[in-house]
Amino acid sequence: MSDLQRLMLAAAVLLVAVLVYLLHPILTPFLVGALLAYMGDPLADRLERLHLNRTVAVCVVFAVFSIVVATVLLITLPMIGRQLDILITRIPEWLHGLQELLLPFLQRTFNLPAGGWGFEELRENIGGDLKGAGNIVAVIWQRVAGSSVVIIAMVANILLIPVVTFYLLRDWDLLIAKLRESLPRTWETKVVDVSSECHEILGAFVRGQLMVMLALSIIYSIGLGIVGLDLALLLGLLAGLASIVPYLGFIVGIVAASVAAYFQFNEWLPLLWVALVFGVGQVLESVLLTPLLVGDRIGLHPVAVIFAVMAGGQLAGFVGVLLALPVAAVIMVWLRHLHAHYKSSELYDVAKP
Repeated sequence: MSDLQRLMLAAAVLLVAVLVYLLHPILTPFLVGALLAYMGDPLADRLERLHLNRTVAVCVVFAVFSIVVATVLLITLPMIGRQLDILITRIPEWLHGLQELLLPFLQRTFNLPAGGWGFEELRENIGGDLKGAGNIVAVIWQRVAGSSVVIIAMVANILLIPVVTFYLLRDWDLLIAKLRESLPRTWETKVVDVSSECHEILGAFVRGQLMVMLALSIIYSIGLGIVGLDLALLLGLLAGLASIVPYLGFIVGIVAASVAAYFQFNEWLPLLWVALVFGVGQVLESVLLTPLLVGDRIGLHPVAVIFAVMAGGQLAGFVGVLLALPVAAVIMVWLRHLHAHYKSSELYDVAKP
């Protein structure tokens, strides 16, 4: 690659980054649509191999996906709303219980003074704020409904997602083919190889890891519901979503569920059942879900996942979060190739003792 080509490539990358940063307020429906199209493309390809027209195959995939999403939302949203209301009333009680349980232990163990901790003030302030909030859904709607512009923008974004998803899914293979044809001929082989590696990683992570997160959310929610926790669905979803980072979902879920179980039942025995639920979920994830749905193809270190998501959110909000893992996967693949190039270069040979 000549110096001019390197300069043009760097300028193109910089231009794309600047455009993403400047346009991130309107990019959310397009990125969500692209993500959904990327996830649905393999299924549409399979239907095409059954001699279905691409448009018909996309319509089938789109209809099935829409029915599943609508059914899940209609079932879960009212339940989540009720459990959020329960959580609002329980948080002051939990803070009071932690104050009664932990403070005497800390004072005895570390010989700490009795006053000046501020737990009582914290509990009163949080309790007052939460009681004033009332129903969480009503509060969100009141704040959103205060501006007609916000409502119009929100509705437009929601309606735009299925439109973008449909057209991207219908033309996905055509868009990929045109992108490949537009590459410089000397770059095509290398870019296609790198893109294939990125696709393998992203496919494993986006499709596989999301399926693992969904399965764990269902397992944890059902298990905690059998235990009798009032916040079973909320805690199960929390643990499932946190499972985007290995072992984080297990740690966050078992801690939160144990606190909820102890203060709901005022007994230690339910904590053993909570531990059993998360133990079974962890075993299923390690032995069955991850090997079957993800495999060992991700290659993204858990710390890299955390950093990428936090950095994306800091730089570009929700759009940054959506772009974080794809960008991290591409960077990781390029770093792997750069490392292999360095190991075969004269610089590495000179550096060897």
